[in-house]
Amino acid sequence: MKVSDYIAKYIEKRGVKCVFEITGGMITHLLDSFLQHTDVRIITVHHEQAAAFAADACGRVTGIPGVAMATSGPGATNLLTGIGSCYFDSSPAVFITGQVNRHEQKGDRNIRQLGFQETDIVSMAQHITKKSYLVQQPEDIPAILKEAFEIAVEGRPGPVLIDIPMDVQRADIDVAEPEYTAPATPAVPAALAASVQQLSAAIKGAKRPLLLVGRGVRAAFAIPQLNEFIEKTGLPVVTSLLAVDAIPFAHPQRVGFIGAYGNRWANITLGDCDLLVVVGSRLDIRQTGADVAFFENRTIYHVDCEEAEINNRVKGCVPIVSDVKDFLNAFNTLCAAEQYPRPDAWLQQIATLKAEWPDIKEVVTRGINPNFFMHTLSQHSGATTSYTIDVGAHQMWAAQSLELGEDQLFITSAGMGAMGYALPAAVGTSFAMGDKPVTAIIGDGSMQLNIQELQTIVRNNLPIKIIVMNNQSLGMIRQFQDSYFGSRYQSTWWGYTAPDFAKVALAYGIDARTIEREDEIADAAQWLWNDDNANRPQLLQVMIDPHTNTYPKIAFGKPLTEMEPFSKPIAMEGT
Repeated sequence: MKVSDYIAKYIEKRGVKCVFEITGGMITHLLDSFLQHTDVRIITVHHEQAAAFAADACGRVTGIPGVAMATSGPGATNLLTGIGSCYFDSSPAVFITGQVNRHEQKGDRNIRQLGFQETDIVSMAQHITKKSYLVQQPEDIPAILKEAFEIAVEGRPGPVLIDIPMDVQRADIDVAEPEYTAPATPAVPAALAASVQQLSAAIKGAKRPLLLVGRGVRAAFAIPQLNEFIEKTGLPVVTSLLAVDAIPFAHPQRVGFIGAYGNRWANITLGDCDLLVVVGSRLDIRQTGADVAFFENRTIYHVDCEEAEINNRVKGCVPIVSDVKDFLNAFNTLCAAEQYPRPDAWLQQIATLKAEWPDIKEVVTRGINPNFFMHTLSQHSGATTSYTIDVGAHQMWAAQSLELGEDQLFITSAGMGAMGYALPAAVGTSFAMGDKPVTAIIGDGSMQLNIQELQTIVRNNLPIKIIVMNNQSLGMIRQFQDSYFGSRYQSTWWGYTAPDFAKVALAYGIDARTIEREDEIADAAQWLWNDDNANRPQLLQVMIDPHTNTYPKIAFGKPLTEMEPFSKPIAMEGT
């Protein structure tokens, strides 16, 4: 069998429904094999970074590694930002790059390059992948493919890269048709039981317990187990940025989003708790603030599948090293008969805080209040399966104020924080969802990084609703310049411009509107989802005053509970 045929057939056997790519000489054999021998959809995008972001989102949604392919040289290097996004945000993915023929590779020669577009992508990618392979022998392909897909999903999910020379792709190997059988679920470690019982007792003894949920819960596909845990224990729930969708907006135990730009009431709640149960979150500086001692001033149980993440920045945590799903299953089973006191007084205290600090009152602006817009948009967007959110001020407004339904996903680039993420991620998410509607929320700066993917949306007639929050600046950094650089707006307001995105959308054949006033929001949101438009791509440009700040925001150097604009930072932010 031809190697490229085996690769295509194996990827189909693993349940992959689509691959994202831009063609190039070094992957033509692979593309032809997918076309001739599989039903896998070949999704041609317009930049390899977009292919990587689409694969990232596809892997997050399905749990099956997303697949993106690129040719050698610039094609391969253009994947790197998306590979890093997968690595930092725990998205399973397999990236396949074409490499020049083996006889065209420089090997140990003291030269820069031998073959045209020869580039050592394996060395470049090894620090942002779980494993990277350069295939040297055609006969190694079956074992490498199998191992790559297993590594991508085991433990903390992430990306794997396979670099395959063109002469290897076209070689013939003596191998049977590829098969795949899903492995049996491993038994839960017995040592987990003692930790579960210890935590159970701590919850019973706490006056103000709190659960912090991170991306690890979604990565483990453990939402049903989380729901059972929440119902059983009665714990109020705060979330990290990547776990905004872990609990529905209307759930009575939902508190809000915590961190550097978290809901003020949620940060105060975290500051007041006496027991914090952290499940699948790494407690990075954007969650804890720089004052780690304040964060540590309570009992903390930290559940994570990677031991090195526990007691890393935040010390004194009780470690529970476990897969999140294993932990939740063990707790729900072992504590099925336990009764936990409902913290009614604590829940009432939280409700009072939420009423005292409404998110739509944090920002003072002329024109459209972005937090009010997010509430109204989501109230009219019950038909969307997911929100893909780009990076910038709009990302925080969305996390603070979107009203997510029970099955709606919130997908963004957090660890890498890559602008240009949301549009290609919406493409990947829509395909993963069976071509169902997705809403992409994007700032004007982010929109200009991968705007070419509007053509991918049009060509595939994807029902993606594109919301461009256009403040005609790079607003988050512009706010940073107000705080630390005397309002010298180099490259954010000075020397920066944005087009009329509604006109750009129309040029691509996408229907578009622009709004500038709050009394236009409800009608525009209804326009996105009326019977004529529900299954078509559309773009809504929302004009925001350029000097609208993102509040609340941690006063850097102070505890998590002290937030701008009412508290001022004591040091320049380092992150």
